Amino acid sequence: MIRLLNKLQDLLDATRSLDFLAPLALRLYLVPIFWMAGSKKLADIDSIIAWFGNPDWGLGLPYPEVLAWAAALTEAGGAVLLLLGLAVRWISIPLMTTMVVAAVTVHWPNGWLAIAEGTDSLFATERTIGAIERLDKAKEILQTHGNYDWLTQNGSFAVLNNGIEFAATYFILLLVLFFIGGGRYLSLDYWIAKRFRRS
Repeated sequence: MIRLLNKLQDLLDATRSLDFLAPLALRLYLVPIFWMAGSKKLADIDSIIAWFGNPDWGLGLPYPEVLAWAAALTEAGGAVLLLLGLAVRWISIPLMTTMVVAAVTVHWPNGWLAIAEGTDSLFATERTIGAIERLDKAKEILQTHGNYDWLTQNGSFAVLNNGIEFAATYFILLLVLFFIGGGRYLSLDYWIAKRFRRS
């Protein structure tokens, strides 16, 4: 029995030759997320600065110009670095910081769920329940007065709850990249380390 288990473990260990695929997948998953977030901010940086700084209808953060530019450049530049696999561990730090700031300043009051779904969910809040009621009403209106089959042909309607779920997920993925790096073979970090770092 032990011999069989050892053989099975050997088969499992043989997959480590492909372990570079996991960090590559994480990097490629995060690239469009951060590129879209950063490039959107850069395209309308004045509005982002106003939103970061305004205490009445925005976040009321200090130094909104500095923070808006830092967030936009970190996200857009981070996407490029993740794509190339360059300075992956280093860029993970400011990207994780942006996720913590986003979770605390923007998403925290909305609870966990990013998308309002299921009022019986363990993570449903009053906000979620209210969103589901509004979604049901919107569907009813569209079914009565619109071409509902056409409207939902490419997917069903959803209400964004804007909770911390996505920010927390991205933080965890970045934390993994912080510890394991960009991976072998398909990252510039690997080739730079291979050339210039001593074992």
